[in-house]
Amino acid sequence: QVQLVESGGGLVQPGGSLKLSCTASGNIFSINPMAWYRQTPGKQRELVAVVSTGGYTRYADSVKGRSTISRDDAWNTLYLQMNSLRPDDTALYFCNKALLSYVDGTYYGPGEDDYWGQGTQVTVSS
Repeated sequence: QVQLVESGGGLVQPGGSLKLSCTASGNIFSINPMAWYRQTPGKQRELVAVVSTGGYTRYADSVKGRSTISRDDAWNTLYLQMNSLRPDDTALYFCNKALLSYVDGTYYGPGEDDYWGQGTQVTVSS
C-alpha cells in the first residue's frame, strides 16, 4: 500500500529557504519519476519539479533557478530545496509519482482519484 508523508513546510519570510522532504512507502518510489506538486485554494494542482529514476530533473518556470529536487532511493525519500522564496510560493506542497506523456514529452501528475498524501504547507510572508 502506497503511503506518502510530506514534511518541512512552514512560515518563512520572503527571500528565505526551506527544504521539503517526502518519505514514500509501498511500490512507488524506486520505479517511478517522482515530483513535487503544489496547490492553492481554488486552483489546480501544479507540477513544480520532477526527478527521473536516472536523476534527470525538470522544473516549472516559476521555480527554475530557485529550487533543487533530489531523491535518495536508499531511503525512499524525495527532497525539494527551495531558496529565494516569494509570497507566490505559498501553497500546500505534495509529492507523488510523475507520469511521462509520450505525445509531447511532458510530465504530469496522477489523477485526483489516485492516492495523495496530506501535503506540507509553505507560507511565505513578512
